[in-house]
Amino acid sequence: MAFVLAACLLDVALGDPVYRWHPVRLIGHLIEAFERPLFAVGLDGRLGGVLHWLLVVAGALGAWLLLRAGLGALHPWLALLWDLYLAYSLLALRGLAEQGWLILKDLDDLPAARRHLKALVGRDTKPLQRDGIVRATIESLSENLTDAVLTPLWALCLFGLPGLILVKTISTLDSMVGYRNARYARFGWAGARSDDLVHWLPARLSVVVIAAAAAMLRLHPRLALRAAWRHHHRLPSPNSGWSEAAFAGALRVRLLGPVWRKGRLVNTEFMGEPDWPADLGAADLRRALMLLVICCVIAVALGLALVGTG
Repeated sequence: MAFVLAACLLDVALGDPVYRWHPVRLIGHLIEAFERPLFAVGLDGRLGGVLHWLLVVAGALGAWLLLRAGLGALHPWLALLWDLYLAYSLLALRGLAEQGWLILKDLDDLPAARRHLKALVGRDTKPLQRDGIVRATIESLSENLTDAVLTPLWALCLFGLPGLILVKTISTLDSMVGYRNARYARFGWAGARSDDLVHWLPARLSVVVIAAAAAMLRLHPRLALRAAWRHHHRLPSPNSGWSEAAFAGALRVRLLGPVWRKGRLVNTEFMGEPDWPADLGAADLRRALMLLVICCVIAVALGLALVGTG
């Protein structure tokens, strides 16, 4: 329990370290390094993708274990500090909220707000006005609550550092090869499906966490539960829609709306009830950020409880 709490406190105090040798960047280099020879010998289908998945996961876990063993041979405290550094680096309790606060701070400066938003979303940000920026930010915060906070945190609590490394490796695989395009439609299948699998339960549990946080903030917990059930299917992902719809209900706002990708309008429908507002502003984003913070506090408390009973 002390290890998990220390990692969380370090993440909240220091934020996500940004530098060349960040563990996630290294996992990304590992993914590229194993991908090239597999494609070179024609293993660019599902079999090659499964082999690639195994090599990357084994490489990430093996690198951690080898370095841990080497440091532990010098002094046991060095191995512990290595584990703590890695856990802190792979958690993202502060980073997500911090990016949202940057957008809120510069919301009156639309070009600056759009630049900050680019770090959170893959859609085109140039067409977005103030209301669209706020909706996109809330959508990204709520979706990443599962991917970046709940799943990694609870994996660490339940399965220790190997669980956290596995989850972050799978997420990085999905972000790099989990695309439905000509190159990765078959090769990236293992990365994409394993990502769906590891986030399946946390995505659904996120609805309970969001409803509890909404109750604490005197928002709309019942609407969070109802909206998650009614509107989670608005997104094609089997997981992302649950937390996003729950946020919409908790805040009693409509999300989504017009979405552009590579200059093409790919969505026009809204998520939420027709009488909920969609013209959102700074006050709505501020409420969303407070909701996110309370969700993170609840998630940490639940995680520590899991460690305590384990």
